[in-house]
Amino acid sequence: MKSRFLKTRLLNKNSSFPNRIIVLTGARQTGKTTLARHCFPSYAYLSIEDPVLRIQYKNLTAAQWHNFYPRAILDEVQKEPVLIESIKSVYDQYEDVYYLLLGSSQLLLLKKVKESLAGRCIIEEIMPLTLPEILTHKWQEDPKFSWYQQFLTTGEIPPFLSSFELYPDYAARMEAFQYYLINGGYPALVNKNMNDGERFEWLKDYVRTYLERDLRDLVELRSLEPFVRIQKITALLTGQLINYSQLGKEAGVTSKTAQRFLQYLEISYQTILLQPWTRNKIKRLIKTPKLHYLDPGVQRAILQKRGDPDGNEYESTVVGEIYKQTKVLHFNGSFYHLRTHDGAETDLLLEKENGFLAFEIKMTEHAGKKEARHL
Repeated sequence: MKSRFLKTRLLNKNSSFPNRIIVLTGARQTGKTTLARHCFPSYAYLSIEDPVLRIQYKNLTAAQWHNFYPRAILDEVQKEPVLIESIKSVYDQYEDVYYLLLGSSQLLLLKKVKESLAGRCIIEEIMPLTLPEILTHKWQEDPKFSWYQQFLTTGEIPPFLSSFELYPDYAARMEAFQYYLINGGYPALVNKNMNDGERFEWLKDYVRTYLERDLRDLVELRSLEPFVRIQKITALLTGQLINYSQLGKEAGVTSKTAQRFLQYLEISYQTILLQPWTRNKIKRLIKTPKLHYLDPGVQRAILQKRGDPDGNEYESTVVGEIYKQTKVLHFNGSFYHLRTHDGAETDLLLEKENGFLAFEIKMTEHAGKKEARHL
């Protein structure tokens, strides 16, 4: 079992008042349940997905929660949002209760959380495995910061050897990266007993489950077909600018519907949209965004595609990894893409409190000054 950066944060935050309620959100199969149960093995585990048990939990009074479940993990809590009110009531009446609320839909869950648990909880997001997490060998092993994470946390550029190949773990790093390019970072796939064909079948099942369950948790659609068309078109367009009018035209829906469907993909942790950076913050909201699928395995499964990635897919893979490595640090910054009037482009721009970090991403064996000319 791979270790997670979030493990240390959860254990530290749950040890002191007032963080007696932790809300953990993330896409299905990113490891929320596994992480929670390993961090807090003594907590009762309550699956809200079971409709019969859901009714029982819904009818518990605050006193009964305190007596029967003073410390508990509530999984898929977005399926019964009224339970959040129950947890609020217990929290307000008793000081010795601790709860973890797990959910797959950030819109439904976080809206209710912000309404009911404001000031009473801390919120954490879990995403597919980062490369440092893939490189771990067991749960007890803490993931090591990447060079990028070291720079963000210390402000100092880590020393580089004259050749990356001199690093003792160079082979392991390259193997992990090649694995990630093809399969992505979902924890269930990091199983030595699975081959790439079996991993691909798992990813296709994941995409089907997303449409049948996760999306239905988020919104009721009269027909899935228009959304599926948008999903496939955006998977083809990963790493590219998105024009809502053109996207809607190709999918046979209005531009507003296309924009709404993209919001569903984003709030269900499937994609990220990078707004263009400009000095005028209002213009950032109306200019053309750039879309990236967060996980390369899912993006390729949507397209039923195997083999090596193309340049745009490679860019999305790297952007997604940088995004995840930044998020686990709780770093205060915002991501954009940058395109000048004369066509010069920077693939990724991180705006920090004291400056910027710019990234140029190229799928090439040898990167030189030519590739970095826009930085």
